[in-house]
Amino acid sequence: MPAKGSRGPWLWPLLVTAFGIVLLLNNFLLLGDFNALSLWPLALVVIGAVILVRGDVLPSAEGRTFGITRGSVESATLEINAGEIDVQLRGLQQEGRLIAGQYALASRPAMRVSDSHTHLVMSRASTPWFSLSSWELGLARDLPWELFVSTHLGQINLDLADVIVKEAVLASGIGDIRVIAPPEVLDHVQVRSTLGNIHLITPVGYRTRITVQRGRFFGVHADENRYEQFEDLVFVALDPHEGAPLVEIFASGTFGDIYLT
Repeated sequence: MPAKGSRGPWLWPLLVTAFGIVLLLNNFLLLGDFNALSLWPLALVVIGAVILVRGDVLPSAEGRTFGITRGSVESATLEINAGEIDVQLRGLQQEGRLIAGQYALASRPAMRVSDSHTHLVMSRASTPWFSLSSWELGLARDLPWELFVSTHLGQINLDLADVIVKEAVLASGIGDIRVIAPPEVLDHVQVRSTLGNIHLITPVGYRTRITVQRGRFFGVHADENRYEQFEDLVFVALDPHEGAPLVEIFASGTFGDIYLT
């Protein structure tokens, strides 16, 4: 998976060159009464543009790619405390890898191994404040995962359609959460957003049951072609494959909406 920033840090040289030209003209009194120092807010504009284009403030803070081989690991726990960094997870296509993808500066997963189980931890506290590159990770598809992902100002986007999940707890303070349901969950999945929308997607053939706990300011929108409501705020996916395991998802929110598709 390519890291962000391949376009090159062209905005910084452009800003420095333009500002240098303006100061030079100002020194030679070619700008009249214009105060060149009044252009300093332009720096904030360019910093915002750099973040949008590349994902980080400084070139040295761009995302790093990595990969960890599976070895003898038979189960894994992934704990992500992302802060204001966006998180994306999906099934990993490459065989023999446990986890691979892109991580923000200095946040390569810390790994502890006990027998055939490994525990991976990624923390925003390990990265410099100016490192804002998203965490984009692929997970091995042939072993069960415990997933604990939280952000306080960031989005969570999990495509678990190819991932076996033992348990998952996903929480966002301010930010949307989008989850494609896994084919199998040995325990259950919990999804919680304080201020933001939740999008839960069930692939055709999966047997998913979603229980929603809603507050006064949290709306529920379910696609009637994909779900049937059996009880109060309990939705079951239609047309599951015969023998498909039941996937339990519990979702809740305070301000926002949940969309079941």
